[in-house]
Amino acid sequence: QVQLVESGGGSVQPGGSLRLSCSVSSTVFNTYNMAWYRQAPGKQRELIATITRGFSTNYADSVKNRFTISRDNAKNTLYLQMNQLKPEDPAVYICNADARSTWLGMTGDEYLYWGQGTQVTVSG
Repeated sequence: QVQLVESGGGSVQPGGSLRLSCSVSSTVFNTYNMAWYRQAPGKQRELIATITRGFSTNYADSVKNRFTISRDNAKNTLYLQMNQLKPEDPAVYICNADARSTWLGMTGDEYLYWGQGTQVTVSG
């Protein structure tokens, strides 16, 4: 059973920075595509950043040039560096691991693993 635990959330002023971490309990973390999502109350969960097993990254337009996703496979950890935080950024930030594999016959949503989330607040 793969478990993901986020940390690093908190409260900052607009323009401030936070670094989120996601610790993943897996023997094959290096094979997972990883992502950060965020969700505010009453709103749809938003995909904000991805990083593949090959370290390729993509960002939502809302966070591009402000947030940086990275991973340390030796530590089984995913990171999200958030700079220039804005009043519209507050949400629960959620770590996701995609363990799906067509080649291994692991194609169902049960092979998507989720953390419990960490709260980010931006107070202006």
